[in-house]
Amino acid sequence: MLFLFATAPKRSMPTAISYSKTWSYRPFVALLSLCLAVLMTPTQASNLAIFEPRDVFGLEYADDPQVSPDGKQVAYVRVSMNIMTDTAHRAIWQVDAKGNNHQPLISGPGQYSSPRWSPSGDRLAYLSKVDGKTQLHVRWIETGATAKLTTLAEAPSDISWAPNGKWIAFTRKVPGPAPQLGAMPEKPKGASWADPAIVIDRMTYRRDGGGNIAPGSKHLFVIPAQGGTPRQLTTADYPMRKGIAWARDSRSIFFSGNHSDDHEYQPRQSDLFKISLTSGKLEPVTHQKGAEFSPAVSPNGLSLAYLASSDQRQGYNPSQLMIMNLETGESRSLTSDFDRSIDDFQWSKAGEVLWIQYVDQGMTRIASLSLSGKQRQANAVLGGTSIGRPYTSGTFSINGDDTIVATIGSDKKPADLARVQPDESPLFLTDLNNDLLGSKTLASTQRVTWPSSHDGKLIEGWVMRPPEFDPASTYPLILEIHGGPHTAYGPNFSTEAQLYAAAGYIVFYANPRGSTSYGEAFANSIDLTYPGYDYDDLMAGIDYLLQRGHIDPEQLFVTGGSGGGVLTAWIVGKTDRFKAAAVAKPVINWASFVLTADLNYYFATTWFDTAPWEDIQSYWDRSPLSLVGNVSTPTLLLTGELDYRTPISETEQYYQALKHRGVDTLMVRIPGASHSIYKRPSNLIAKVNSILAWFERYRSNEKDLLAAPSPP
Repeated sequence: MLFLFATAPKRSMPTAISYSKTWSYRPFVALLSLCLAVLMTPTQASNLAIFEPRDVFGLEYADDPQVSPDGKQVAYVRVSMNIMTDTAHRAIWQVDAKGNNHQPLISGPGQYSSPRWSPSGDRLAYLSKVDGKTQLHVRWIETGATAKLTTLAEAPSDISWAPNGKWIAFTRKVPGPAPQLGAMPEKPKGASWADPAIVIDRMTYRRDGGGNIAPGSKHLFVIPAQGGTPRQLTTADYPMRKGIAWARDSRSIFFSGNHSDDHEYQPRQSDLFKISLTSGKLEPVTHQKGAEFSPAVSPNGLSLAYLASSDQRQGYNPSQLMIMNLETGESRSLTSDFDRSIDDFQWSKAGEVLWIQYVDQGMTRIASLSLSGKQRQANAVLGGTSIGRPYTSGTFSINGDDTIVATIGSDKKPADLARVQPDESPLFLTDLNNDLLGSKTLASTQRVTWPSSHDGKLIEGWVMRPPEFDPASTYPLILEIHGGPHTAYGPNFSTEAQLYAAAGYIVFYANPRGSTSYGEAFANSIDLTYPGYDYDDLMAGIDYLLQRGHIDPEQLFVTGGSGGGVLTAWIVGKTDRFKAAAVAKPVINWASFVLTADLNYYFATTWFDTAPWEDIQSYWDRSPLSLVGNVSTPTLLLTGELDYRTPISETEQYYQALKHRGVDTLMVRIPGASHSIYKRPSNLIAKVNSILAWFERYRSNEKDLLAAPSPP
């Protein structure tokens, strides 16, 4: 009861009030709070049911829908949170295309993912991870019988059925010999020595979320669909990229890879190849400069669609949808006049159109695209499969007589399955969170736009008000900044934003310049100038909201993660208008970052023109550390200890610098967490609770002021 009162809206004070440091008014506050708690009826208290940290464990969402070949059934991955194991649990469920007969297909202990229908629809291939090992399984739909097809030491992925239903292709890593340097003497029998030294010889030697990369390369395999021995098709040690596709005769497979001898120095390059199942002959299919990936053969087998992005040295290279005539080898773009990046696509049954997925103005959309380039957008906004912060997300599937099913969420719930029909509202097939969220008072979002103070460019954002918003009150505000920087927020469900709003804050998030979904020029307007004028975009947004009212100008807070952490640290170096800041997993010093991050060479050659030692000033000018001498804002730092994308050494630098200067600061380290802190529900809660507790230290408690008598 007292907690609910503490998070209620706070009215603004007409004048500033100061008190003697020796006089305490908190006993009066406790007495007033107790009286109010006694006076509140059970009915009043129940009306204050809000989204709480423990509710994170009750969330579920639908992901990776797969429509059966006859268009009548949908298999999908149902993701729920396990409070006992502190993990997201994945099971495979099924529902028919009318929303009936919702039932589990594969569940139980373990993780189950990647459901893929056989061409005839009689079987379902999937991946099962039990006891730490991921293997390929097949389930016979009519009988419910299952078979374990692989017993591999390394996890298979990218599973794909041959059109004749006789083979399943997949990729997996094949271990290679570890580099050696010097020989150790023979160890005496029974002796206990230290682990052997690890020798590293590759440019990218570790991956965020995976640690040091073991020697070896990913390769393409096939296995009989009835079970048997996997056969390795590729042998050269080159990196593979997303997507494999069967030729319609089931005799060859298309895939993407970088077969350059210096592939480590060409991170934006990949080509399409075709390999024969019988002869093993490898043929190049594309050889343009840039990346070609995600191949898909047309239903008639005459065309190959794929995604392609350029190799320009700029922060953001959008993907276009290309189509190749497999007889002539000629390719053309279907989206050259469409200023949005294509994230995914699928052929219709007849092959006359493709369905494309893209993000437009913070919203994930799908549309039909004819072979002549004519586009027709569906009446649906995808999302809800990224539940930590309000990022754009979502997936879709098309099969049968062009039955389309997508993951669709909203600002008040994560993704459900919905059937998308042209010119009609989506038909929802599931309702996974009504049991939890139906009884909660949630914050809703409102879209706002404003001109940037830098150049008048129109910027878009969203405002979330506390669940029980009182228009007669004023509230503290949290500016929450997205990462990337080439990503986008939208009106999507966000556990973090909901928890901030439930604590009594107005939450403001935006897509400043550099964000995707507004065109290539908008995204690249921060190229070689990040952070920069995106700061002006955000500060102009704060000024715009203050003019609208309901926000206490003396109670502004700011936070962000990754790229948002960069901007948060930049902001407190440029202004002291915020009462407190929380900088999550930031880049603080660009020179040290591009030499320690997992994708170090990509960052150094994409976000900069030269290496740090050739132009250290350009790195320093864009580093938040260069502004640390200006910082007076109390600043919290929070990063996972196993973050290799923005290594915790960046956080440590800033923490030490702030400590040197005597700025109020704390460092919160999340043990075992990578860059994706939210992968464990308790880590997401710990992040939000830490940020809210930090802000509460510096948030003026008007309730205390109202309860206190005048000082003597």
